[in-house]
Amino acid sequence: MDILTLYAAQGDLAAVRSGGEAIIVDAHMPECDDVTPQQIEQALAVYLQGMRVRGMILTGLDRDHACPAGVASVLASYTPDWVMYPKYYKDTDAASEVFDTIARHVSRRANSNRPLARVSVSVDRMHKASLVGLAPTFDFQLFSPHTEDMDCSNNSGIVVKITGLDATGFSYLVTGDTEVPRWERINSIFGDSLRSHVLSAPHHGSKTGVHIPSLLKISPNTVLISAGVDNSYGHPDGQAVAVYQRTAKHVFSTNADGGVCLLTRPKGSDFTTTLVKHVPLRAA
Repeated sequence: MDILTLYAAQGDLAAVRSGGEAIIVDAHMPECDDVTPQQIEQALAVYLQGMRVRGMILTGLDRDHACPAGVASVLASYTPDWVMYPKYYKDTDAASEVFDTIARHVSRRANSNRPLARVSVSVDRMHKASLVGLAPTFDFQLFSPHTEDMDCSNNSGIVVKITGLDATGFSYLVTGDTEVPRWERINSIFGDSLRSHVLSAPHHGSKTGVHIPSLLKISPNTVLISAGVDNSYGHPDGQAVAVYQRTAKHVFSTNADGGVCLLTRPKGSDFTTTLVKHVPLRAA
């Protein structure tokens, strides 16, 4: 198993490979000065060459996670078996466009041998976290959203642990824009189940996503931060980075060196992350 965190400016897009299969997480493909959708599509295509893309997870429906053009590109290029999104979402223009795009692809593939399934998720009252039947070489544990604790768009997003079931499998915690109030509830319910080898830093490395008790339960070896170069939000926050550096062995951010992709893979009992500019990546 390995992870490619693409440079998608101030937004999120990552892909995970395991045993010939892949999952795409979020779909931000902006048109900006330091990266283009074409560059992102090219890097993603090389990374996913020869892979069967089982699904796409949209952690939230805001544009920096579910860019309509990015969602359309993924659905058209990789024909995933399913697309997962949170049951609750902020009704923005981006969300409406995304659902229209999904609906078109569901309709187009309805009579094909690979219909597109919609997977709308939340953690129920019994706190059941396992998602089964989604991909033979991945295991999924869902920690958020929770229908009783979704006070804003950021806290209504998906938090899910993806574990590869191949020989090099490890656990990767995807966190969207989840902020401290939601983390408090997640930690109180799931506790030690949060433990993961690799953490996608919540909310682009914002300090509003750092909940130290949860971070100690996660106990990551590596933290990956997706943030844009010179973004107006000041992400990643310096205090948040310092906390991650005290907790994890390795911390990397996509806004390093003018914008880089991060290729993370296991190396013995450790992990290595290679920083790559937005040029075609050789498939490993």
